[in-house]
Amino acid sequence: MRTRHDDPEIPDDVTPRDLDKVARNELKTLNKENADEVARHLVMTARLIDEQPELAHEHAVSASRRAGRIAVVRETLAITAYRTGDFALALRELRTFRRISGSNEQLALMIDSERGLGRPEKALEVGRSVERGTLSVATQVGVAIAMSGARLDLGQPEAALAELEIPQLDPDVAYSYSPELFDAYAEVLEELGHDEESALWRDRAARADLALNGDDDTIEVIALEDDDDTADVDDEEDVDGTVPGQ
Repeated sequence: MRTRHDDPEIPDDVTPRDLDKVARNELKTLNKENADEVARHLVMTARLIDEQPELAHEHAVSASRRAGRIAVVRETLAITAYRTGDFALALRELRTFRRISGSNEQLALMIDSERGLGRPEKALEVGRSVERGTLSVATQVGVAIAMSGARLDLGQPEAALAELEIPQLDPDVAYSYSPELFDAYAEVLEELGHDEESALWRDRAARADLALNGDDDTIEVIALEDDDDTADVDDEEDVDGTVPGQ
């Protein structure tokens, strides 16, 4: 029996067309009335996730109760669960998303969810379970950062540094993932006591961020093309399509 859940209010000016077109296409298997309501909840989730993650999560729960078999809905619920610190729910929903979609593009979040549950060894196992070359470049970088964090959790800073020494660690080019990657590298260098080098990479992270915003022309900015998901479908036992109320 599902726990009672009251749908949070949605302002009248929020429309289904405010949702990203790709996400809207996933809702076409629903009847129009239901699809529209799910879309509006997803729009509210995106609007609230940074400043009011708990309320964003309530909207994601509402969407999931209406469309539990839609991949983008389960993915959204996983993200909001992670942002509110419910790592067990996040991991469950990420597995369901992967099973429905056949995509491993949320692998980094799965690794970090295992870390959130205090299981860094399991996090490393999850990260090693997928061939990196099957992932988009941005996801490969996210996985490297998450794996590095798991190494730090285990008190292995040298191994954490090695996880980040990937081709994308290029200070002369700014991709969307560069600031986070450079910051992660700086953090590990600081952990190792390399303060000067750490400061250098923190400066590079700041410059990359400025370049991405058009405020620094000393770094080449390259836009990422969307990669097709080519991951294998997860073969774990099915997860119940209902979501407990919060």
